[in-house]
Order: sequence, then C-alpha cells, then structure tokens
Amino acid sequence: MLQTEKQKEIHWPTLNTVIMVEETIQKLNESVVSIPQIKRNLPKQVNHNTLKVILEYLEKSNKIAVSLKGITWIQNSNLNLKKSIYQGMEL
Repeated sequence: MLQTEKQKEIHWPTLNTVIMVEETIQKLNESVVSIPQIKRNLPKQVNHNTLKVILEYLEKSNKIAVSLKGITWIQNSNLNLKKSIYQGMEL
C-alpha cells in the first residue's frame, strides 16, 4: 500500500506527549493561550506538526476550544456539574 505525502508528514504523538500537552494547557494561568505560549511552557520540545495533531485530538474530544483569539481548556471534571448536565433541567 502506498502512503500519501500527507501521511508521511504526520508525526504521531505518544501517549506521554499527549498527557504532557494536556497538563501544560490546564496549568497555564491565562484563560486563552496561543500555540507559541504552549510551546514555551512545555517541559520538552514537541514537533509543531505533532502538537497540531494533539490539539486537533483535544478539540475533537471536547477538552479544548479553539478560536481566533487562541486556545482555552474547557473540560470540567466536576461530578456535580456532570450529574446536573446528565439529569438536565428544562427552563
């Protein structure tokens, strides 16, 4: 099977790298951050294309929101909030 050019360019991240990026974004004090800010705060250097793959994954899994202003961590692990959302209430 032949690989396309795009498939050759993608650097697939390891689970450790994904977790490192997640934790870095969560710990940043600012509510909206840019990719260069994330890169500066990572404990280890990450390839730009690999970081983009990770950010796409985090967005698809509803952990971050990406806007024109930047990236925001949106995942909430509050069990009461999850319960309220699940049970729902119509206004």
